[in-house]
Amino acid sequence: MPASPSTARAINDRLALRLLQHEGPLTAGQLKQLTGLSRPTVADLVERLTASGLITVVGESGEQRRGPNARLYGIVADRAQLAALDVRTEGVFVLVSDLVGRVLAEASVPIGGDTGTGPAVEQVVTAVERTAKKAGADRLHTVGIGAPGLVDPATGDLRDSGGLPAWHRRLAAALQERLPEARVTVENETNLAALAEQREGAAHDRDTFVLLWLGHGVGAAVVLDGSLRRGASGGTGEIGFLPVPGTASLPSARDCDGGFHSLAGAAAIGALAREYGLPAAGDTDGPGAAEAVRAAVAPLTGSPAGAQGPADRFLDALADRIAVGAASVVAILDPGCVVLGGEVGQAGGALLAARVEDRLRRMSPLRTEVRPGALGGAAVLRGALLTARDRAQDELFGPPDH
Repeated sequence: MPASPSTARAINDRLALRLLQHEGPLTAGQLKQLTGLSRPTVADLVERLTASGLITVVGESGEQRRGPNARLYGIVADRAQLAALDVRTEGVFVLVSDLVGRVLAEASVPIGGDTGTGPAVEQVVTAVERTAKKAGADRLHTVGIGAPGLVDPATGDLRDSGGLPAWHRRLAAALQERLPEARVTVENETNLAALAEQREGAAHDRDTFVLLWLGHGVGAAVVLDGSLRRGASGGTGEIGFLPVPGTASLPSARDCDGGFHSLAGAAAIGALAREYGLPAAGDTDGPGAAEAVRAAVAPLTGSPAGAQGPADRFLDALADRIAVGAASVVAILDPGCVVLGGEVGQAGGALLAARVEDRLRRMSPLRTEVRPGALGGAAVLRGALLTARDRAQDELFGPPDH
């Protein structure tokens, strides 16, 4: 059955807005070329979207001939303000942006380990309000939160996970209470990192890949045929609990010690660096482990292959450990591409990725490319912002009766 005129207009409007979202400002002529719509139809939708306050003229193209086709149309950036949060064990990073993702203000909120649940939540909520005020936002339309742990696919709530602070689970509800007009959503941090690496980073050309997060802890995100897979309980990619050889015990339902986390988590990487006589902080977190890896990579960049110094042997040992977890994922999913994300994956760069790929080639008949992440630890915050922007635009760009 053919679409009604109103439905056809809504479809065309949505298509044009999506193009403006992904491509940036476009002329009417470019919209005609990209959509395949007729010139009168494009002129009609441009007039309709301009009148509704969704798009506006943001400049002119470089064409010599002046006229309607030379005007550049873009999404009205101040139609909504968004917030993104990257929740870590030791604190939270916050940013506020406009509807096209331009960052207006940002803040870092350290949370001490002895801070109670109530005070910790209050510190973060207050920081979000202050950052929004600094950005000139009267209200926030959408808040995207990236956090470690399991997100219940049925409720969208962060589930109780062993070893994580209680204030993590209270944060979304507290934000929703203080910002009643905002839409507050929570997503697993590694899933958000994968979204960011696919949209703007190392996996921009892949519809199927696995992101192996290497930071304070370890995790994985699975993208198959362009879709993020979360699993029945939201636990797809909880690779830190994967039983692996080389550890002193087995993981438990409440503690990933003894699992892959014990081989490739930040503390394990710091201990491995010290074992090879390399500098590493005593209490290693994600950035600290990344610094140890970066220091090992630096003297080897541009040097002849096979120089078996301490840094080279450390990277070999680290690649051995990472390959154990990666091989398990490859054997089950055959993703064709593994991205080493997080601070450590970015710090290891092409040198570490090549060593992991070489080991996978020897361990598995499934051909797998291994790439270093491009965004590092910033991927979580970027993914939270992309998710908030997508959800806000989905609502604002929907049909009027939605």
